[in-house]
Amino acid sequence: MITSRGYAALSAKAPLAPWTFDRRSLGDRDVKIDIHYSGICHSDIHQAREEWGKAIFPMVPGHEIAGIVSEVGSSVRKFKIGDPIGVGVFVDSCRKCASCNSGDENYCEKNMTATYNDLERDGITPTYGGYANNFVVHEDYAVLIPKNLELSGVAPLLCAGITLYSPMKYWNVNSKSQVAIMGLGGLGHMGLKFAKALGAHVTVLSHSAAKEKDAYRMGADNFLLSTDSEALISLKSSFDLIFNTVSAEHDINIYLNTLKLNGTVVIIGLPGKPFSVNPGILLGARRSMAGSMIGGMKDLQEMIDFCGEKNILSDVEIVEPAYINEAFTRTVASDVRYRFVVDARKF
Repeated sequence: MITSRGYAALSAKAPLAPWTFDRRSLGDRDVKIDIHYSGICHSDIHQAREEWGKAIFPMVPGHEIAGIVSEVGSSVRKFKIGDPIGVGVFVDSCRKCASCNSGDENYCEKNMTATYNDLERDGITPTYGGYANNFVVHEDYAVLIPKNLELSGVAPLLCAGITLYSPMKYWNVNSKSQVAIMGLGGLGHMGLKFAKALGAHVTVLSHSAAKEKDAYRMGADNFLLSTDSEALISLKSSFDLIFNTVSAEHDINIYLNTLKLNGTVVIIGLPGKPFSVNPGILLGARRSMAGSMIGGMKDLQEMIDFCGEKNILSDVEIVEPAYINEAFTRTVASDVRYRFVVDARKF
């Protein structure tokens, strides 16, 4: 076994606290990672507080892991000691179903194995995430990070980044695309950066006027307040694609009207209640609603390589482990620009 030091939630109501635990010993195809940075995703908070149902305690959150390979199994082919490496939202899948065979392991028909708050394929061993000093993973479920990228800014790419890159690839965002990004938070700011890097004309729709300056700094062509209903109405039939990263409850219909003929709104955020949709808005211009959840391993490596080529990183605030609980509080309050990252070298 491999000893790890990290932070864990011992129950849904307990703050995260230092915890020492064991990871599995290195297998032939496993790599051991010395974690340098671990991103804080809002889903970490939902799961640590048992707001999404199923929860396994003690829980070590963290599925945005960036570090350096410190040890490799005897049959490892993809990595060597010293390589910069990343791990995202899942660490295994059935490897046999149609989704896995097509490179869409995130949609595994027998369910992907989540990086934390899950059980290994043996159905017994709990998975522990990246709020820790080290990690063990099969080489097929990790990606090689370009050496020109700063690891602190890479960590959020492994969840927030792929969550936007994968659907943009699927819906073929390009220089002819008119794209809207709903929400400029941890997800939305990555959507803006990717859409611009892919050549699209990008409009940011945000409820916060304070984010207008940041939107233009990141390359937005236009910025509108989502609270300005008249401005939204004036955008009727403007966009080919809308990437909706908003998790707060909102009326989706006014945004559907801003889609062109054959336009699609892609749901990325997960509101607490179902949408109420006026089907006439969809029928009237052959509009569509779709959803997307992270991405497979092929897309994850492709995204990281693309970020290396374009020098794309997440905007982050680096914190020490002792600040994790405060970072949770600030994340819930939307008080971060745009992602917290824990310095895991200090666990």
